Amino acid sequence: MFNLNNLAVEPGEIRQLPKPDAVGKVPIETTLNQRRSVRTFQNEPLSEKEIAQLLYAAQGISDSSQGLRTAPSAGVTYPLEIYLVTAEGIFHYLPERHAIVLKKAGDCRDHLAEASLGQNSVRTAPAIIVFSAVYERTMRRYHKRGERYVHIEVGHAAQNVHLQAVALGLASVPVGAFNDEAVARVIGVERNERVLYLVPVGRKR
Repeated sequence: MFNLNNLAVEPGEIRQLPKPDAVGKVPIETTLNQRRSVRTFQNEPLSEKEIAQLLYAAQGISDSSQGLRTAPSAGVTYPLEIYLVTAEGIFHYLPERHAIVLKKAGDCRDHLAEASLGQNSVRTAPAIIVFSAVYERTMRRYHKRGERYVHIEVGHAAQNVHLQAVALGLASVPVGAFNDEAVARVIGVERNERVLYLVPVGRKR
C-alpha cells in the first residue's frame, strides 16, 4: 500500500494524510447504483490519497467549527474507532488531525484473515478498514438504548466507505463474520473497545 518510509517508521509516529476532496466527480446516484460486494482484488496498492479519502469518509471531520463528522452519531457521542490494515502495518485513524498513527509494523493480513474465519478477501485486499466501538461513550448518555445507536452508527460509517470506494473506482465488501476476540488481538484495540465491522478495499480483479 504505502511506502512505510514515507509514512511512519516506528510505532507511535503520526503521519498527516492528504487533505480530503470535498467535491467529487461521481454522482451519489452512480455510487448507489454501482456498489457491489467484491471479494477478489488486484495485487495493487492503494495510493495515500485514496486511503486518506476512505478514512475521511469513515469518520473524518466535516465541520471543524463544531467537530462534526461524515457519519451521524447519536448525541454527537462518536463511539467509533477506525483502524487501517495494510501490508505495511496496522494504523489508527485520528479524525481530529486527519492523520494516522502506526500501531504495529509488518503485514498482519494473514492473521487478520484467520481471525475472520479464513476469508480470502481479508487476506488479499491491499487495505482493510476495521471499525471498533467504545460503547460507553454512547451508553453513558442513552443507557441500554445506546447499544442500538452504536450499531446504527457503524452502519452509517461503513456505507460511507463502500460508496466512497465506488467513487474512487475501487471495490469493497462488508465483513461481519469473524472472531471478535481474535480480531481485537490482531489489531491491538483497547480493552474497552469491541470490534464490529471489517471492510476490505481494493481494485476489482
